[in-house]
Amino acid sequence: MRVGVVGAGGMGAVHCRHWSAVPGVSLVVFDVDREKRDALARANGACVAADLEALVDDADIVDVCVPTDHHVKVACLALSKGKATLVEKPLARTLEDAEKMAAAAKASGAQLGVGHVVRYFPEYESIKNAVANGAVGTPAAVRLRRGGGLPRNFDGWFGDQEKSGGVLLDLAVHDFDWILWALGPVTSVYARSVSLGQTVEGAEFRGDYALATLQLASGAVAHVEATWMDPAGGRTTVEVAGSAGLIEYDSRTYPTVRTATSDGTRLEAPNGPGMDPYLRQLQAFHDAVEVGQPAPVGIDDGIAALRVALAAIESAKSNKTVSISA
Repeated sequence: MRVGVVGAGGMGAVHCRHWSAVPGVSLVVFDVDREKRDALARANGACVAADLEALVDDADIVDVCVPTDHHVKVACLALSKGKATLVEKPLARTLEDAEKMAAAAKASGAQLGVGHVVRYFPEYESIKNAVANGAVGTPAAVRLRRGGGLPRNFDGWFGDQEKSGGVLLDLAVHDFDWILWALGPVTSVYARSVSLGQTVEGAEFRGDYALATLQLASGAVAHVEATWMDPAGGRTTVEVAGSAGLIEYDSRTYPTVRTATSDGTRLEAPNGPGMDPYLRQLQAFHDAVEVGQPAPVGIDDGIAALRVALAAIESAKSNKTVSISA
């Protein structure tokens, strides 16, 4: 199967490296920066495409790894030609762009997947399954944190709120998606954000740190913290407290998923090395395309996470709770 990767930045490189490990896949790459395109091709034994249309014509799967505000252009071109399309998260910068992609996918019948890779991390999958199986009883309070230093391209498109959506759309969207997947719909969001220690509002809004409180349809409350102000490097945490116990994970402090129940039982589930989450994600999408099945993480999932992220951005700007329609 021929996979065309569009975008030779950080995520394009990650995807190319892992596509190379999927049996039966050959790669073709394109980027408007020819130097980056050629370097990515050399590193992965890939062919290069002269332009975007040539890549789309040559590929069975188009993997969209360009800046967020360009997702719609690339995805709609690929879908219009009936090509299965995987879009790196977040799905789009605006709901209007996401709906254009959904319409293009519906018109062509081609699979459209979204790269919400956190679903493929073993600790997050383990917690989701444990909660579903009643490990903590009825979930009541959830807390997730995701942090790291400033992205390498922060002086470029990442630092432009209109292009990237900032920390709430680019980073916290991982956790918004996980909450929707593991715990169900979100009905409202209240968020606050600061930039380099200063509260920001309105047109000046950027936000390098954000905290969002989500009301879930189930009655549970979730707190999502996201930051690009952690120079110590990436850290993720998850806590789910329920009527019968607590389940928690902290990537920096302890390498296991731990559960404490109301009867005093304490359990630890070590995370084995297993398959790399990015490889699992790409393999799953490849397999769905191969047999003509819907994408494992599809357009509805991408739009749902986008709605929560955009509501959080609106709330951070207005200092008001924002409702999310079903």
